[in-house]
Amino acid sequence: MPRKIDWDLLAGRRLHLRQLHVFLAAVKHGSMAMAARQLGISTPTVSEILAHLEQVVGVKLLDRSPKGVEPTRYGQALHRRALIVFDELKQGINEIELLADPGAGEVRIACPLGIARSIVPHIFEQFAKRHPRVVLHFDEVVADSTTRDLGALRDRKYDLILGRGGLSLDASSSADLDIHPLFDDRLVIVAGGRSKWARRRGKLDLADLVAEPWILQAPQTGNYRMLAQGFAACGLAVPQAHLVTTSMSVITHFLARGPFLTAIPWSVAHYDSLKILAVDVPAPQWPVNIVTLKHRIIGPTTAAFIACARDFTKPLRDRSRGPPGAVGREHR
Repeated sequence: MPRKIDWDLLAGRRLHLRQLHVFLAAVKHGSMAMAARQLGISTPTVSEILAHLEQVVGVKLLDRSPKGVEPTRYGQALHRRALIVFDELKQGINEIELLADPGAGEVRIACPLGIARSIVPHIFEQFAKRHPRVVLHFDEVVADSTTRDLGALRDRKYDLILGRGGLSLDASSSADLDIHPLFDDRLVIVAGGRSKWARRRGKLDLADLVAEPWILQAPQTGNYRMLAQGFAACGLAVPQAHLVTTSMSVITHFLARGPFLTAIPWSVAHYDSLKILAVDVPAPQWPVNIVTLKHRIIGPTTAAFIACARDFTKPLRDRSRGPPGAVGREHR
């Protein structure tokens, strides 16, 4: 059993932020040498600092081997808390900077391709007009990689993530998250201008389209599962795919040059000005949310971004509450 730690002595006299900083770098890189290079100090210095930290807390924090270092169960516990400590300190410094220079700051954001291609550029544009000196850091992440992306949010790499709920975000995995709803999206069928279906008037049935050439996404994607659910509700099998891809540049290329059909979220079709066919897909709506950490203090710039995103998407929320088929009707 490790000795009981005197917290006042530990925090006030012997435990230093520099030690925790070096410890976090070693865990991040899995190597003392790489941590030393990042921090601009020597490897022996890193080793000495970590040894002293282990002496202070009275337990072994890192397992060392020729392949590098990895945290013990004690190290994992300290790592989780140290990440929070440094994140809160960083947020505190940012708030001090904002008090000294109101209107400045930064927001770190991630979202999958479908949302990045639809609403994100327009939200960014509106936010930049309101807050011209705030820097937005944006990463486009792989669709259906929710577990990894939420891990990055929990590790404080991002201030928020824009994501689709429903299929990709469930309550069992989100107890520590705050969900800020933006609007309810839905799956629609689209065609290119050369397709005979783009010129058809009146309501269509999914059965009319089964034999057409389709561009589909892979079966493991939420898009495919939603489409399969819609066809199944009509007693139909999913159409045969002529092309399988998630690349919107490839999809739009083939839609513009041939008779292809595809199914994509309404917001993507709307902002890409694609032809939405007058056919209902009997599948659930697809919530689009902003996700933040529940117990992390939201800074003023992040709060301003969330407010801007909700303002921008209010017409989409209002439209999604309309009667069935209302979304996208203006493009038919």
